[in-house]
Amino acid sequence: MDSPEVTFTLAYLVFAVCFVFTPTEFHSAGLTVQNLLSGWLGSEDAAFVPYHLRRTAATLLCHSLLPLGYYVGMCFAASEKRLYFPSQAPETWRVFLLLAVLLPTIACTLIYYWSRDQWAHHPLARTLALYALPQSGWRAVASSVNTEFRRIDKFATGAPGARVIVTDTWVMKVTTYCVHVAQQQDVHLTVTESQQHDLSPDSNLPVQLLTIRVASTSPAVQAFDIRLNSTEYGELCEKLRAPIRSAANVVIHQSLGDLFLETFASLVEVNPAYSVPSSQDLEACIGCMQTRASVKLVKTCQEAAEGECQQCYCRPMWCLTCMGKWFASRQDPQRPDTWLASRVPCPTCRARFCILDVCAVR
Repeated sequence: MDSPEVTFTLAYLVFAVCFVFTPTEFHSAGLTVQNLLSGWLGSEDAAFVPYHLRRTAATLLCHSLLPLGYYVGMCFAASEKRLYFPSQAPETWRVFLLLAVLLPTIACTLIYYWSRDQWAHHPLARTLALYALPQSGWRAVASSVNTEFRRIDKFATGAPGARVIVTDTWVMKVTTYCVHVAQQQDVHLTVTESQQHDLSPDSNLPVQLLTIRVASTSPAVQAFDIRLNSTEYGELCEKLRAPIRSAANVVIHQSLGDLFLETFASLVEVNPAYSVPSSQDLEACIGCMQTRASVKLVKTCQEAAEGECQQCYCRPMWCLTCMGKWFASRQDPQRPDTWLASRVPCPTCRARFCILDVCAVR
């Protein structure tokens, strides 16, 4: 092969892989099906189900055109092969062209079948139809899904090609070519696998990925797996109505932040307590506004004039959890071994304190 052929082949291969699996760089550059066809696809927030009916069809068609795009590019990169005249091209390239034309033909046929009767034959529409009442159709269920997706309290996580969305009623997994949907009240969830990685590409800290099997009690609804970070496991459980079972060999590790908060609370318990004057009323924590303030910063680690810690004169304004989260947020995530011995500024007056200066309110 000549150099232009090799160069174009490698470049197109990289482009095709990135276009299908869409890394962060391609998302930032807008080189995705969702961005390129945004005018036709519409808004996911405004109409979740219609958006993904069109998105899955458009994605299937665009990806099926990639081999044909390679053939067209090779017509210019290897002009001596006379690929623009299929009858004069080598037999191998004629077979490739046949397959390259056959793929989008099959995709178009399938998309046409899906789109008949206003997308009633699409796999997503057929799944929603299983949950429809006898006097209604799948569009009524789709309307319910659209409404719940617009709510801000939904749980959503995952990469664009494997997003996990949990609303008040539905558990959904959005993949490149399909959308899995199951109703919360009809599913059994089981943690089937956990993978521990030494480094996370986002935080450079250890990360545990959990695989959860979502199986519906209805045999007509296809079971599917969702994957998420173990740090998001607690938030997922809060959104789900049904409990999540764990396989016998799966251990869910707490996040580094959760472990620190437990240690922080246990150390504060052994510190001297602070007695609130009878004339002073405890107000709600200004961090979460859900519980009463429960800690006061009092320099107890050393004498008043010694060390780096300073006396804080703020009244009790924070609960133990929020103070622990504040303390953890001021740490170097690359040096978790230094967290317990470090000093941070008071979130209100900026006086520096250590864990020994955090006193529970009595």
